[in-house]
Amino acid sequence: MTVNELLDRAHALGSDPRNTNYAGGNASAKGHGTDPVTGAPVELMWVKGSGGDLGTLTESGLAVLRLDRLRALVEVYPGVEREDEMVAAFDYCLHGRGGAAPSIDTAMHGLVDAAHVDHLHPDSGIAIATASDGPALTSRIFGDRVVWVPWRRPGFQLGLDIAAVKAAHPSAIGCILGGHGITAWGSTSAECQANSLEIIRTAEAYIAAHGRPEPFGPVIYPEISAEVRLARAAALFPVLRRLASTDAFARTGTRLAGHYTGSPEVLDFLSRAEHPRLAALGTSCPDHFLRTKVAPLVLDLPPDAPLDQAIARLEELHERYRADYTAYYQHHAVEGSPAMRGADPAVVLVPGVGMFTFGKDKQTARVAGEFYVNAVNVMRGAEALSSYRPIDEAEKFRIEYWELEEAKLRRLPDPKPLAGRIALVTGGGSGIGAATARRLAAEGACVVVADRDLGAAEKVAAEIGTRDAAVAVRVDVTGEAQVTEAVRQAVLAFGGLDLVVNNAGLSLSRSLLETTLDDWDLQHDVMARGSFLVSRETARVLIDQRLGGDVIYISSKNAVFAGPNNVAYGAAKADQAHQVRLLAAELGEHGIRVNGINPDGVVRGSGIFASGWGANRAAVYGVEEERLGEFYAQRTLLKREVLPEHVAAAVYALTAGDLSLTTGLHIPVDAGVAAAFLR
Repeated sequence: MTVNELLDRAHALGSDPRNTNYAGGNASAKGHGTDPVTGAPVELMWVKGSGGDLGTLTESGLAVLRLDRLRALVEVYPGVEREDEMVAAFDYCLHGRGGAAPSIDTAMHGLVDAAHVDHLHPDSGIAIATASDGPALTSRIFGDRVVWVPWRRPGFQLGLDIAAVKAAHPSAIGCILGGHGITAWGSTSAECQANSLEIIRTAEAYIAAHGRPEPFGPVIYPEISAEVRLARAAALFPVLRRLASTDAFARTGTRLAGHYTGSPEVLDFLSRAEHPRLAALGTSCPDHFLRTKVAPLVLDLPPDAPLDQAIARLEELHERYRADYTAYYQHHAVEGSPAMRGADPAVVLVPGVGMFTFGKDKQTARVAGEFYVNAVNVMRGAEALSSYRPIDEAEKFRIEYWELEEAKLRRLPDPKPLAGRIALVTGGGSGIGAATARRLAAEGACVVVADRDLGAAEKVAAEIGTRDAAVAVRVDVTGEAQVTEAVRQAVLAFGGLDLVVNNAGLSLSRSLLETTLDDWDLQHDVMARGSFLVSRETARVLIDQRLGGDVIYISSKNAVFAGPNNVAYGAAKADQAHQVRLLAAELGEHGIRVNGINPDGVVRGSGIFASGWGANRAAVYGVEEERLGEFYAQRTLLKREVLPEHVAAAVYALTAGDLSLTTGLHIPVDAGVAAAFLR
């Protein structure tokens, strides 16, 4: 056995969503190593550690355990009522230093008498595992090659159960775990992988051949056009985000990020008669409902209901959901149960529109959506063959509020200051905008990089990370329709908005007599008109969310300082500066703070300076263009050059929380220009 064989198998299985979901499932291999103390050979097991993902597993994500110690735990096992104690004992079975923490599934892999073991959560396998006649179906589909194991919560006892099944059925290649998933084994890595795939593909083929054609019942809601659907989704998303963030915002002032799914399988499910009944039953596989909660919130109105009626009904259903979830917690909680984490839904289903999922960050929200799509596929398969019967509510509670899961949550690092915040940065493709986008993302925000140059915006977004961290949108801020569309894309990407940076700008250095009407109009269109349009359209979202927010204007020293040969630029910046004061006064009642930043001399990385402004200003001041930054620095009180990152730091300072009662302020970031001191 080599570690590479195990990793290759994990990647092959984990990269196909038909086999298992993200971060779900496990794989292991047994082999021999050397005892570092005695030098004697020792039997070892390599197994995916807690929290890892099969598709992207690396060697550092494996836990390595001594099998003699792991098997010895059978003799001291105190019974199912105390099986959680065994997880701590796994640490005393580890071999060598480093490696990942052993997962709850470690016993399943270590106690089964097979060199290689896979545990997976395929939709087809869980469909059989959650069918009301799952044992009979298992026998009918697989004969004696796959054995039914009744539901048991993951843990040491489940490992003993599967080991007993393997010993009692020597011809079996694996088992269906009631309500949960599948486990397969083999004497080689290739055989184990083949056995896993045989179970999965056989289940898929059987469902396809024998399942009812319309397991979710007849269509009750006709399909609406994609254009109408996306418009409806964008209108509802900020409201739903506010509802889903109710507890988080009340407790810590944080918001949840959102993810929208309008895939064919989701839309089909929500169009059919049985979706309310099935959604109410909730998910079954522990990996599913740990991320989706016990059940989703489902809007019970047709897709063409008036928008205000739909919003009012969602707010009513949200209150009912919170009451029901609180009752669920109170009914099942016992002494020592972890505190209730929040009563808001993680999944909201809207017929005709799609699914909205929420989490502490975009990845968490997206994965919750992926898991609910898995659950829909499971329901479809179970209903096609039989009827869907997930594990009962008491068992769901035992897992959702499992102390071992709570311990995982306690081990998570503290969230970053802007975690869950959604930022839109105009002019984000270069200079101050790019630096601001990078800083906000580094502090935990989801960032929409907006720029007239889509290629530049995409480059910055890609540098920040995946689409879970940043997306790029094209926008010319002078165009009303383009601004509206950019805001819509931002909302659909992350669920809403919290932090808006009006940074898009340009400058043409002209004397009064050389300034044309086109020069004047262009600069006022981009900075005065553009900031107004962006602020107006984003304020609609911020107000609908009722979660407060920040609007930041990147103005200029020239908003208050009269310099030569920039009448159009200085006047446009003065317009922006006064917009800050006007909007601070108007939006304060909604908890929206509006502040400005007045930079000066930001030469390096600046799109404005690179487009001709730098050459013109250098000519005005009689210096070489490449020394313009140094010239600006020498005329300041601090004698330091201002960089885009310094402006980004001011944006962060205004929005990270320490200045939560500050609005209507302009912060100079100019290294000290006495003539531009605010009065």
